[in-house]
Order: sequence, then C-alpha cells, then structure tokens
Amino acid sequence: MATAKQHIYCHITKDPHVCGGQACIDETRVRVKNIVFLYKQGHSPEKMLEIYSFLNLAQVHAALSYYYENRAEIEASLAEDEAWAESLSRRASG
Repeated sequence: MATAKQHIYCHITKDPHVCGGQACIDETRVRVKNIVFLYKQGHSPEKMLEIYSFLNLAQVHAALSYYYENRAEIEASLAEDEAWAESLSRRASG
C-alpha cells in the first residue's frame, strides 16, 4: 500500500516520493535542512527568500520552527550530509 504525503507541521510535509521522505516545505522540494543550513551560515529569513524566491516568509519560518521542535532529526540528517561530503573529498584527494 502506497504511503501518501503527510502534512506534519504547518507548511511542512513528508512524502516518501519526495526527497526520500525528508521534511520539506509544502509543494516544494526544499528540505527543512536546506533552510537550516542557510540559517547556520548566517543567512536571515529574508535573504533565504532571495535564494528561494518561490517561497514566502511563513514557509521559511515554519521550516525553522520545525527544526527547533525536531532538532535531533534535522541535525542527524545534516551530519549524514557532512559525512558524505567528507568521504567524497577524501576520495577525490587520494
């Protein structure tokens, strides 16, 4: 039986057919962790709207709010991405 998209938080969905079921901003492929990554890089929500011009401020704030309520989930996903990037870098350099 196919699992349907789940609206799990205001403006945030999880769909097993979109970005591997990771938390995304509704009707987009922008993952919560993409917004959190930008936030950790020092980007303001307004700057994020310049990067993702198709989003609105409520969606960006919803992604940040979801992060703060589900920090372990998002941090684990960011750590996996970082480990993957480091392994690629090691392979490329030798």
